[in-house]
Amino acid sequence: MQHAPQDRPYDLLVAGGGINGAGIARDAAGRGLSVLLVEQDDLAAHTSSWSTKLIHGGLRYLEYYEFRLVREALMERERLLAAAPHIIRPLRFVLPHDVSVRPAWMVRMGLFLYDHLARRKRLEGSVRLDLTKDPRGAPLKPLTRVGFAYSDCAVDDSRLVVLNAMDARERGAQIRVGTKLESARREGGLWKAALQGPDGARSDVSARILVNAAGPWVADVLNHRLGLNTSKGVRLVKGSHIVVPRLYEGDQAYILQNPDRRIVFAIPYQDDLTLVGTTDVPYEGAPHDVEISGEETDYLIASMNHWFRREITRADIVWTYSGVRPLFDDGSINASAVTRDYVFDIDTANGSGAPLLSVFGGKLTTYRKLAEHVMADLSPFLPGLKAPWTATAVLPGGDLPGGDVGRYADELVKAKPFLGRDRALRLAHAYGTRATRFLDAARSEADLGRDFGAGLTEAELTYLKTEEWARTGADVLWRRSKLGLKVPAAAEAIDAFLAG
Repeated sequence: MQHAPQDRPYDLLVAGGGINGAGIARDAAGRGLSVLLVEQDDLAAHTSSWSTKLIHGGLRYLEYYEFRLVREALMERERLLAAAPHIIRPLRFVLPHDVSVRPAWMVRMGLFLYDHLARRKRLEGSVRLDLTKDPRGAPLKPLTRVGFAYSDCAVDDSRLVVLNAMDARERGAQIRVGTKLESARREGGLWKAALQGPDGARSDVSARILVNAAGPWVADVLNHRLGLNTSKGVRLVKGSHIVVPRLYEGDQAYILQNPDRRIVFAIPYQDDLTLVGTTDVPYEGAPHDVEISGEETDYLIASMNHWFRREITRADIVWTYSGVRPLFDDGSINASAVTRDYVFDIDTANGSGAPLLSVFGGKLTTYRKLAEHVMADLSPFLPGLKAPWTATAVLPGGDLPGGDVGRYADELVKAKPFLGRDRALRLAHAYGTRATRFLDAARSEADLGRDFGAGLTEAELTYLKTEEWARTGADVLWRRSKLGLKVPAAAEAIDAFLAG
């Protein structure tokens, strides 16, 4: 894609199209700033699409006295659920108690704090369970009678990134995927940056402020693309997951305590599967090359088999994925204890140059607040900056009547009976009210064009290409959706369609 020559400097050049970069671009654009976001691969191509897919306060972080982080995350949990009810849903967690790991009073105290550190409007509080009587104890081996239940939320992580980028664009930001920040240097009070586009073409842009939100590549950007050094560092921690056929009935998730004091989640996933994760393993390789190890696979299987009546083997695994979390290096020896909090490094060349803000760490749940903090820290360089606005703003498609996805799916089926309930529900969850943008003109199944499998049609693919930057089958099947679990062989045909 060719871009018109830049008439004047952007206010912000954001490097990185993960959740932090997209959230910062959205916040800044909504305040009237001119913003360019560049992402060398696809939106959410790496860490932001390989999470445990939760919006949560982080119950286990209370053990490390991360009270501010947990409180902020709990507040954000409520805000995000209101902003994007189509891709975020309440989820009830069952925690069977293991007295050898933590005493019951400690778990109860932690859950009390979890319930009361921030105001709850939409989610149930915690309760004690008798797992020998409660049906949610039935899938578990009879290892303990005592359990607890509490609330958090599940999220489609990669779609959360895309929705933030869409909102940023609709508020005036430019979003360029497949575009790498090759280098940038300070010149005349501005950042002069060299970019390389998806076709290999180079272009030059200038910006008043550069935001380095490159995630696992934040240090690489500083040291190799900007020619700078920093005293702050990133500690890469690998988190791996396995997906297996559904282990139990019911829509509850489980949070399981292990002898090493780590926890593993078992979460209902994609209707008929269970998502299991995550690990916390120090990682020193290239972020592009991350994959689950045999040891991690065995660890997750052993955790499930310790607690669940239905045991699994490697043969049951239908999918695995791994991501590298770029955590701020606080000197912790244990990877699980490394803070999930975020830290900013602002460099102004001793006050004489254009500002550079680098983001270290962070977690999916707190991305919106992180972006707000970025803007607060940059406000001295942006006179007249408008006030924060994202706390009550709905993300694209999130304006569902009553926030009820099921009811909206029913309305889609009523208006378009050829969709069927299952597909209507998938579309409602993925796009919310934006689904009408490619469904409105259709009067029959034929009007949606070719079906590439699992109800993925030409009409939907065209929307994903024009509105959501999808360029490849992988973009569609593994990030804009998880239909790759159902129709992985469709990737080549989708590639050809999107290239046409």
